[in-house]
Amino acid sequence: MRSFSTAVTTAINAQRFKYFFLIELTFGSTNYYFTSYNRDITWPSINSNTYTSDGGLFEFDTPNFSSVLDREAYKVVLTDISDQFAGHFKSGVIGSPINVKVGVVDPSTDQPLTGDDDIMHLYSGFVDSPSIENDWDRKIAIIEGTSPMADLDQVNITMVSKDGMDQIDITDTSFDNLYEDSEINLKWGKV
Repeated sequence: MRSFSTAVTTAINAQRFKYFFLIELTFGSTNYYFTSYNRDITWPSINSNTYTSDGGLFEFDTPNFSSVLDREAYKVVLTDISDQFAGHFKSGVIGSPINVKVGVVDPSTDQPLTGDDDIMHLYSGFVDSPSIENDWDRKIAIIEGTSPMADLDQVNITMVSKDGMDQIDITDTSFDNLYEDSEINLKWGKV
């Protein structure tokens, strides 16, 4: 179970709960720090980084599980008027790290809680599919990341038979009653 600092617990239990995101992208030797808060935030207290509020953070998704590829994905959308991210995308950013943290706002002072114990790790993954979208009204850089456990090229085959399970664990008896010519009718859906 995750434990929270006293200040974070108090903020979560308040009637008026506010939160913000801290997003870190690393493209080659360049680090980008963005926040969804309405002003810049400096964190952590040692080797501080300034997460900028006006750096072009346009949209961000909460982590979700894709129904198509069954992988954990996270999307960050940034404005790219100056072609800054387009240049990075052309030179190759696939596999670059994405780190997302979340913090809460103290309800009594309306200030972000930025102590080392107050910021919580939310997502860590790698750039999977960067793209630029230009529709005359706006130009945005879309960065979709996947978790380290979501290797899209990896194929895992598990033999679901008694002999196949014996190779994994000799004491596993879950497939002992299954054999080639047996049939079981399963009824799916509502009763």
